Amino acid sequence: MRSLPLADPGIPDARSPLRYLWWVARGQASPLLTGIGFAVLWWLGQALVPSALGKAVDSLTTRDTEGLVRWSAVLLGLGVVTAFGGVMRHRLAVFNWLAAAYRTVQVTARQATRLGATLPKLLSTGEVISVGNSDIAHIGNAMDILLRGIGSVVAIGAVTVILITTSPQLGLMVLLGVPLMALAVGPLLRPLHRRQHEQRDLQGDLATRASDIVAGLRVLRGIGGEQVFSDRYREESQRVRGAGVRVASMDAALEGAQLLLPGMLIAFVTWRGAHYAMDGTITVGQLVAFYGYALFLVGPLRTLTEAADKLTKGHVAARRVIRILSLDPEVQGAGTAVTAGGDLVDAASGVTVRQGRFTALAGAVPEDAIAVADRLGHYVAAEATFGGVPLADLPLEEVRRRILVADNGARLFSGRLRDQLDVTGSASEDALRRALRTACAEDVVEALPGGIESHVAEAGREFSGGQQQRLRLARALLADPEVLVLVEPTSAVDAHTEARIAERLGEARLGRTTLVCTTSPLVLDRADTVIYMRDGRVRAEGSHRSLLATDPDYTATVTRGEV
Repeated sequence: MRSLPLADPGIPDARSPLRYLWWVARGQASPLLTGIGFAVLWWLGQALVPSALGKAVDSLTTRDTEGLVRWSAVLLGLGVVTAFGGVMRHRLAVFNWLAAAYRTVQVTARQATRLGATLPKLLSTGEVISVGNSDIAHIGNAMDILLRGIGSVVAIGAVTVILITTSPQLGLMVLLGVPLMALAVGPLLRPLHRRQHEQRDLQGDLATRASDIVAGLRVLRGIGGEQVFSDRYREESQRVRGAGVRVASMDAALEGAQLLLPGMLIAFVTWRGAHYAMDGTITVGQLVAFYGYALFLVGPLRTLTEAADKLTKGHVAARRVIRILSLDPEVQGAGTAVTAGGDLVDAASGVTVRQGRFTALAGAVPEDAIAVADRLGHYVAAEATFGGVPLADLPLEEVRRRILVADNGARLFSGRLRDQLDVTGSASEDALRRALRTACAEDVVEALPGGIESHVAEAGREFSGGQQQRLRLARALLADPEVLVLVEPTSAVDAHTEARIAERLGEARLGRTTLVCTTSPLVLDRADTVIYMRDGRVRAEGSHRSLLATDPDYTATVTRGEV
């Protein structure tokens, strides 16, 4: 049996939910078929028990001791076969569930990495969370139920043959009754499908709302909006609850049908079998076998309705998965050009970042500077060049390796702090020390019980906003890219710390290309060149002090009118 997760999950078929489920099934065809084989063995072992029991009863009524011993041995053998088949079926069912879930996680995570900055623009956080929380389980259930579902079909077929051979009338009753029950359950599946889809959409929206509230809780408390958003969350939560109740009511109806319909068939078959036994058409042992089959059929018939339910849920889950898989990033990065490097130029704004210099970009509107950083980092399609070569013509991997954009949307992940800062695992102790010093983050590390080896909680929540910002800056510096673009790297630190960072940043990046998007006078004063933007275009360029003396708009922007 292969280990999980797989090294390469393959290329998913995202043309439709059914095609995706079929692709998952083909990807684990060997364990799936083996599991189906054991499921068939497990069901057939149970299916043959009533027949062997009937033979044993007939041997007992005719005082055939040899026959009684023989059929008792057969019953024992069937018990062993059933136990072995059940154990192996369960093992393979768990493996197939995990394989389908892992494969879905792998392809969606790979797609999320491929989409990069495009993903949050096209999908909400809640939609992505729903895939990891519930949809992978439903896809795993769809693979799991195939084993028992196909095995139950084979078992029903075997029982039908036995019944027809023993009594054609009873066999035909079962043969006609099973598809009629399946047709009777059918009308419940469509509304169940629709209600499940509605519930998942509402759950995704609620998860997005919760994520937004948690991220902005400090701001909400500051402006007194905590109660307003709490009320909104409560309202949306009630809508999710209502959708869950509607799904549960349909599930209850389906569960009732799973009991009622097989029960009606069993009662009818037992009633007719009793009449045939009284007429002498069948023996007492055959009547016992018929009763046993009537009870046995409850299992495979309920499995069929369970399969319809789980496959429906799997279809709904696969629809959400292929929605993610069918997205394309804004920037494809399929170019093959090469560049020796040089100036980084954004044609849309007129910003030119000179090679080897420390440049600061001050925007009258901060969003304009952020847009420039996105274009220079090739996160959106734009007419930007690197050393005279359009970024769109360069391989995306090369752009990401040579140009690093670090903004405040970056996150610290859970794990060892050293691993969070040195993402390549190749930095020396001296390089790590220098990066921490430049970012003024030595005190953050020294305050931790284990220092640089300490464990970081999810999203670095044990650190304040300023501490997180300094650690992210240290991580960016440690990467030591050819071009480093920093977006408001000191917005959450105090003035004293900001002044030290500004002084050390120029020294640390001496001779390499650096662009800092900021309106902080402390940082601007340390830059070799300051570019001032207004209305999305470059309006002035020079040193910080010269722009203060000659451009009133620049002065108002960087001093916030406090002159």
